[in-house]
Formats: sequence, C-alpha cells, structure tokens
Amino acid sequence: MKKIAITGNIASGKSQVEKMILSYGYKVADTDKINHFILASDISAINEIKNAFAEDDILDLNSNISREKLGKIIFSVGWKKLKLEEILHKRIAAKVEEFYNENSKEDFVFVAIPLLFETKQEDNFDKIIFVSADYDVRLNRLIQRNGYTEKYAKTRIASQMKEDEKIKKSDYIIYNNSDLISLRKQVDSVLKQIINL
Repeated sequence: MKKIAITGNIASGKSQVEKMILSYGYKVADTDKINHFILASDISAINEIKNAFAEDDILDLNSNISREKLGKIIFSVGWKKLKLEEILHKRIAAKVEEFYNENSKEDFVFVAIPLLFETKQEDNFDKIIFVSADYDVRLNRLIQRNGYTEKYAKTRIASQMKEDEKIKKSDYIIYNNSDLISLRKQVDSVLKQIINL
C-alpha cells in the first residue's frame, strides 16, 4: 500500500483537491476532520485541553471548545500551540493508523495533512502532493471565506513554513490560482503518475 500525503499552506485549496480525489473512489483521511472530531467528541482530549487552557477563554456558550477561540490563542502564544499539539497529535496519529488498517487492501491511500512539514512527518509517506496558491489568492480567501481581518489572515499565513521550501520537498505540485477546470486537469495528471508508480 502506497501512502500519499496531500498538503499545502492555509487557504491553498487542499480540500478541493481532496474532494476530487475522493470523487474517483480513492480513500482519503483528513487530519483536519479528525482533529475536529476529537475536539467535539473525545472526552479525555476535551478534558485535557480544558485543564491545560483553564486560564483562557476557549469555550462557546454551550461550554464546548470553540475552535475559533482556541485557534486565536495558540497562534498568538507559541508554547500554548505546542501544548495543544502534545495533546492532539498522538490521538490524530492513532486515527490515521486505524485508517491504514481499515484500508490495507488498497493500492493507494491518501492523507490530507496541512502541517506535514512543520511536524516533520514527510518520511511517513511514499509521495507528497503539495497544493500551492499565490499569497494574495490565499489572503483573499481567508478574508472572504473565513471572515478574518487582513491582519489576522496575514498572521495565520506567516505562522507556516514558506511555500517555496515545501515545494522543494514535494513530489507533485498542483497550482490552485485559477478555476476548478484547471484544478481537475492537474489532479487527473497527478493521479495518472501515482497510478503508474
């Protein structure tokens, strides 16, 4: 079984690429979705996070963890980001391992993992697909799609490793600055290359 990572910086369009790959019947594990699932339903993780961030305002009106509030805290205080990662990453890794076991008969499986290089997990994969988009395109997507202020959107972009560094470490590059037709053509091309590995 070949393990293929799908990665890219914030607002590059990883989810669109993931949807297209899914539409062809391939299996994809999305670590963002796994993360959301853990924050919403893993009681031990929720309690650990609440204890670790007891002095911070991280809850919504229903006393659930607010991903938006938590996100703003960890992107402004570095050690708190590391603390959250310490709690979540081992649980995410366990879920990804479950995904591999459930799909062990597949020739190829894909894992969407935004912080692949930041968490130094590139050696866990046979090939890496990097989804790239120009800075201004990503900035506008964050402002329009997420409702971020320009300042906060720039902070989120700046918190990640530069695109050109990641491109050098990736096997396939998909450029998502245009329309969905262009994107699908590139996804098709990459999939053909992967199938022929």
